[in-house]
Amino acid sequence: MAAKPASRRLAATAQAQPTLNTGVVTAAHGRHYIVELADGTSRQCFTRGKKSDVAVGDGVEIQFQGEAEGVIQAIQPRRNLLYRSDEQRSKLFAANLDQLLLVIAGEPPFSSELLGRALVAAHSVDITPIILLNKADLPESTARAKNQLQALTGAEPPLTLEVSAQDADDLRTRLGPLLAGRRSLLLGQSGMGKSTLLNALVPDAGAATQTHSVALDAGRHTTTHTRLYHLPDNGGELIDSPGFQNFGLAHLSAEQVVQGFPAFTAHIANCRFYNCTHRHEPGCGVLAALAEGTVPEAQHKLYERILLENEAAQRY
Repeated sequence: MAAKPASRRLAATAQAQPTLNTGVVTAAHGRHYIVELADGTSRQCFTRGKKSDVAVGDGVEIQFQGEAEGVIQAIQPRRNLLYRSDEQRSKLFAANLDQLLLVIAGEPPFSSELLGRALVAAHSVDITPIILLNKADLPESTARAKNQLQALTGAEPPLTLEVSAQDADDLRTRLGPLLAGRRSLLLGQSGMGKSTLLNALVPDAGAATQTHSVALDAGRHTTTHTRLYHLPDNGGELIDSPGFQNFGLAHLSAEQVVQGFPAFTAHIANCRFYNCTHRHEPGCGVLAALAEGTVPEAQHKLYERILLENEAAQRY
């Protein structure tokens, strides 16, 4: 039998390749995702295999299945990925972020440890952090929270806004310019008022959440999923992630951990040794700044804890 001409073989190969469509992941639960397509429609999608590294905010390529489903075949290149990890598992928060909105409050008291780790994670991948000090209508607890924040961040904290989620109009007026045209992740411990903030910024968030939960076959457990909302009027996107109670950073290298502490940067140039770890070396610029009070003691202790954790994990 004569071989097919090359042109016919190429045509047959092209016909065998599945058609892929691009979209953005707007909700995630396990290995099930909602992907929004360019025309504004969405499909419930899944991945092959038992593990998945797809995150909300990812651009993906999907192959349609049926009228409303699809298979995620590839993740498009990311600008960044924010996640936490320990030696057992990783938790992806979101991808391709412009900024991280960290919600804290004075009542109940926020954890300086968790806030500090979230700041390190953001700085290590060049995501701009913004701190939202919620419940500003409670002056005594807000004053305590400000003192706690200063002890952690020193004289040059990230942009910090005192807000009250109870005043939705004021919140939208003040945050609107910061959120316009940007993709932001809303993150915070449980009890900080994050859900109230979300509802103030996205009035139909409750309805959108329920729609996503039904599509993901997740029933009423709507607080365990990460999802992306389109902000009304300003073209921004806000990703809401469940509250967290731990924030491991096992995935960061020693160099990335240092990058996570921008207060160190100006002083590293003064280190005597090029491979200084900023923990015990003589002539260390960071340790000198620590002694002078320029670098907050709480930051340096957190730096040491993260390095020790990661070194211990690598040994085992």
